[in-house]
Amino acid sequence: MDNIFTDEYFMKKALQEAESAFEKGEIPVGAVVVIDNRIIARSHNLTEMLNDVTAHAEMQSITAAANFLGGKYLKDCTLYVTLEPCQMCAGALYWSQISKIVFGARDEQRGFLSMGTKLHPRTVVIEGVLANEASSLMLRFFEERRK
Repeated sequence: MDNIFTDEYFMKKALQEAESAFEKGEIPVGAVVVIDNRIIARSHNLTEMLNDVTAHAEMQSITAAANFLGGKYLKDCTLYVTLEPCQMCAGALYWSQISKIVFGARDEQRGFLSMGTKLHPRTVVIEGVLANEASSLMLRFFEERRK
């Protein structure tokens, strides 16, 4: 039997979170944290609702996952996020010692790769998983905002 728990499977869950953000008028970024093929945290951007510039999907997921695990380190965990993390989120992910980050669309202007932000040396990064879907949602959001 094939393993259904692929990077695409969990990225679809993150995209569902991004859709929730979209519906709330938040920039549509969604995230889930997974350990042993089990989602232990799910979140989306809440910066407008909470009036908090740090309320990015990744930050919300880091906190929720750490609370679930009962500790601050996310070793053996994977973050699935629809957009490349910014340098603030990359810094928090560095300190969390997360094992793997899988993201969808690149953020050429504000993403950690463009900014030269380093992650923990043991963190594995995979980019481009369902990037077209994540990019399309982002484009749709900003097109609607500009109308």
